[in-house]
Amino acid sequence: MPYFTTAEEWLEQSKLLLEARPSTTRTTTKYSIKPARRPRKEAKPDEEARPPRGSLVFKTYDPASGVVLKYRTSKAAEVSRLIHSSLGRLSRGMAGVPEPPAEEAMPDAPTATDAGNGDSAAASQAQPQQPVGGGGGKKKKKGKK
Repeated sequence: MPYFTTAEEWLEQSKLLLEARPSTTRTTTKYSIKPARRPRKEAKPDEEARPPRGSLVFKTYDPASGVVLKYRTSKAAEVSRLIHSSLGRLSRGMAGVPEPPAEEAMPDAPTATDAGNGDSAAASQAQPQQPVGGGGGKKKKKGKK
């Protein structure tokens, strides 16, 4: 079974599949870690063995149509982001929870053009500016060679 090359592509296709068939489509995750290899006898003794690398597979499956969407990753940062987005956004439709309302523009909030009408002078007096770091001060001493 082929895997998607990018997480965004898998996420978008899974979202479309869940919208088309919300009652039969399932989203699963599987984490696997391969056991570490034993070092060879002829290997150098000072060479450290690398730790085993785990991988996470995301799979969206619809048994009615036979569609399978898979994505595999071993990057830790991507794993946490995908778990949040896949278990959050994708499972929202499966659980019957409505989509959150889109953010609307606030008509009462001041815009950038309103801020230039003299209100900015009062705002600058109310909040004193803090000094920006990076100026003088002591320098780090270099170690002896």
